[in-house]
Amino acid sequence: MTRDELALDPLWVARRLLGCELRSTSPEGEVGVRLVEVEAYRGMDDPASHCYRGRTERNAVMFGPAGHLYVYFVYGLHFCINVVCLTDGVPGAVLLRAGEITTGLELARSRRPAVRKDVQLASGPARLAGVLGITREHNGLDLTDPDSPIRLFSGTPVAEDDVRSGPRVGVAAAMDLPWRTWVDGSPAVSTYRRGTRRRAQARA
Repeated sequence: MTRDELALDPLWVARRLLGCELRSTSPEGEVGVRLVEVEAYRGMDDPASHCYRGRTERNAVMFGPAGHLYVYFVYGLHFCINVVCLTDGVPGAVLLRAGEITTGLELARSRRPAVRKDVQLASGPARLAGVLGITREHNGLDLTDPDSPIRLFSGTPVAEDDVRSGPRVGVAAAMDLPWRTWVDGSPAVSTYRRGTRRRAQARA
């Protein structure tokens, strides 16, 4: 995908990302996933966003330019990956929540050995990052660069009748905004878990 295709409102980009393929290449091999669940996050008008209180060293990648990878560590356990959107200097991103393995199934299995079913290998943002081998060192990578080890490709568009939307998962603010989008019927879509104001935290 091109930078111009991603330099738009996260809500629009989230819908566009369904059916697209994210591929990660490493010395171990390549793993590709078809994206089936995503969440949109805006910037300083979205209280669930990491950018709601302004720019920091941690969230700087979210301020653009579009097409870069924003990776963060959550709960001291897992990495989550986001595609940066909007124009340079205006924060926004789409959290990648779930995907279906398209290439590199054996490598994906080796990276998530505790997962029993293949359809669950990339079901949830932590599993998705895990099977792709994405860590903090990949933060800021340009997904539109032909030489990048992680690339985003346009896939077969998902029909409108197969798209659903609802509240984002586990956020503590703006809990009811229907900014999570997924492919209806995909077994890789994660289980919805409503956030709580006391325990949940901002996501992307």
